[in-house]
Order: sequence, then C-alpha cells, then structure tokens
Amino acid sequence: MERATHLDPRSPFVLDTHELGRRPGSMRRVQRTVAAPEDLGTEVIGVPTGTDVELELQLEAVMEGVFVSGSARARAVGECVRCLDEVVEDVDVTLQELYVYPERAAAATESGDEEDEDLRELDGELIDVEPALRDAVVIALPFQPLCRVDCPGLCSLCGAHLADDPQHGHETLDPRWAALGGLQSTLDDQKES
Repeated sequence: MERATHLDPRSPFVLDTHELGRRPGSMRRVQRTVAAPEDLGTEVIGVPTGTDVELELQLEAVMEGVFVSGSARARAVGECVRCLDEVVEDVDVTLQELYVYPERAAAATESGDEEDEDLRELDGELIDVEPALRDAVVIALPFQPLCRVDCPGLCSLCGAHLADDPQHGHETLDPRWAALGGLQSTLDDQKES
C-alpha cells in the first residue's frame, strides 16, 4: 500500500477532491497543462523536464475512494539506439487509477489482501497523479528508440553515419593472410628494381 506523505496542494499534479464529497457517482473534469517533472522517462528517451504535459482527467467518486481516468499528452526526446541522432516521439497515454480512502486502505492492510498493496491512498481530500502519470509514460516509451525503422546505424570501425553514405565500407584483410600481403609487397618491390 502506497502511503501518502502530506501532499503540497500547490503542486500542479495534486488534485483536490473536495467538490466530489463522498457521494459515489459525483464527477469532476480537470484539464490543465503542467510542466514535466524530472526524470519522466528512461535513460535513452524521456519527456524533458519543464516541457508541457497536457492532462485531461475525470475524477469520479466511488465507494472505495476516487477513480481518476483520462489522458496525458507530451513530447519525448531521446537518442536513436543505432545512430545516436535525436528521436522525437509524441506520447499520448491513458491514465486509470483508484485512490482509496484512508479507512479503506487500513481495512485492506488488516485483511492482508496482497492485491491491495499497490493501491494509492488519498491524503485528506488530495490526490497526487504524478506517480500514475510516470507509470503510464514510462511504459509507453519505446524500449529502443529509432530515428527511423530502417536506420542502418554507425560504422563499427570508424563511426561514420551509414545513412549518409550507404556505400561506406572498409577494405579489411583477414589477419591470417597478412603475411601473404607482406610477401606480395616484397615481390612487387623486387619486380620494380
């Protein structure tokens, strides 16, 4: 069970559920653009800190607490895993999260129900949607971002962009034949003299 530690009502990710009361079926819509928090993504791609994240949420009072559903949109930036060029991905994720009343959370803890261990809890009348947003965005990002599906990457010998020069190549000599190459140059030198 995730315990809330007194939320800051000034945070753009903290929503007040006071208007809903504890009347199941009452709803409230929230639309806001917030600045992306730090580390919203993975090591190779993520939403840059401070860029816009558009939230369109619906808060609905239910028997157990408040059910939040809706969407979040942002733009993620990262590096292509093959050529290291910049990758830009539009992210549009669905959020669905139940925030339980503290007494419901306590009852779940007492009953030892393992399924209820991951429930998020209301802090008074406040809920924090940042962890739910983070969970949804990270899962939606590509594990290995590519600048394009057929990106040829970089040359393993010199690091050249293979997309810029499709005919790029290196003449490589098998080290087992290197001695014969030396013998050939000796014969060529003898013919010239």
